[in-house]
Amino acid sequence: MDSKKSENPLVGTWKLLSREDVTTSGERRTEPILGSNPIAYLIYDAAGHFAVQFMKRDRKSGQATEAQATGGANNSGAIHGYDAYFGRYTVGPEGTVTQELEGALTPADVGKVVTRRFQIQGTELTIALETTTSNGQPVTRTLRWQRLA
Repeated sequence: MDSKKSENPLVGTWKLLSREDVTTSGERRTEPILGSNPIAYLIYDAAGHFAVQFMKRDRKSGQATEAQATGGANNSGAIHGYDAYFGRYTVGPEGTVTQELEGALTPADVGKVVTRRFQIQGTELTIALETTTSNGQPVTRTLRWQRLA
């Protein structure tokens, strides 16, 4: 592992393993825009830039999907089963990452600043955030990622 990765454990390319939304009462919810098992890649570089893209796994041309999900205060919005955004990030104290969205699929997300909790164990990254589903229900979203490089 190079010295940049040892200084910043987020540096690398990550593939999504799972995305789970859980209500305060412990019930699992599926976000209809991206589904329960989206395809996604997340990249953090050593210079403080990041990029992420999510796609509903069974997204097909002509398939009816929910048109748009608005992002909550700590989340972005998706359109027709797709979400993407990029920008700059900083690693904070006690396992937090703050991301400033310089560009995003949804115009309302440009300029948004979001902070998430993260934990790395071996080659797995877990990111957790408090957000709402597209129907407005508060959930804790947990994303598990596998390091590719």
